[in-house]
Amino acid sequence: MKHIFESTLLLVDDNRELREMVVGILHREGFLNIDTATCVKEAEAYFEYREPDLIILDVNLPDGDGFSLMQKIRTVSGVPVLFLSARDEDSDRLLGLGLGADDYMVKPFLPKELTLRISAILKRTYLFGSRESGQKEQLDLGACSVDFKSGTAIWKPGGYKESAEGGKEIPLTAKELLILRKLSENRGYIVTLDQLCQAVWEDNYFGYENTIMVHIRRLREKIEENPSRPKYLLTVRGLGYKLIKGAQGEKNF
Repeated sequence: MKHIFESTLLLVDDNRELREMVVGILHREGFLNIDTATCVKEAEAYFEYREPDLIILDVNLPDGDGFSLMQKIRTVSGVPVLFLSARDEDSDRLLGLGLGADDYMVKPFLPKELTLRISAILKRTYLFGSRESGQKEQLDLGACSVDFKSGTAIWKPGGYKESAEGGKEIPLTAKELLILRKLSENRGYIVTLDQLCQAVWEDNYFGYENTIMVHIRRLREKIEENPSRPKYLLTVRGLGYKLIKGAQGEKNF
């Protein structure tokens, strides 16, 4: 992928002063390709012509909300999304993450923290699967295969998701890919919640333990034929999760 600072960022927020502040912060850090939109309509029009490398998205917008906008975007793109909102309720954060967002920050925020989180998402999304790492680029799960390089779950012709989703490829978020990468590296063995959080959020994972369950649920919806009775991504009660080598129904060990 291109250099991280050449990434195109789309900022969607109706507050002019905040837009100018965020653009200024990112410019000073080296991000120069920043586009802006002030509402849902402008953001949707933007996607008709191009796709950014990352979206910074407010929840409260004058003609709708960021949650609904993200759901529409997810029907056509797996681009990473960082919510930047004044809404600080746990329910809002969990809803955003449950919809597939890669991160959720609350206003007011530390400028350096914003740039660090954006950089981390971009690196994990576009750089973690380099060939030099020696990591496998494909994970086979029966009729579904996960391509880490393209960030998609690919269902074989006639597979369950082909008819259910209207296509054979389903985009995965950066955090979903990181979780699967960690589980696949330890396939057949238990991966604890702490280990998964560390893999996704590195040293800043405190407080994110509960959100892992949201990401796991979303993953099962994309890689399992029956998410309520998973065959591959299993829960190990009280410990964490395990990606098994052969298909079997959900068991609580």
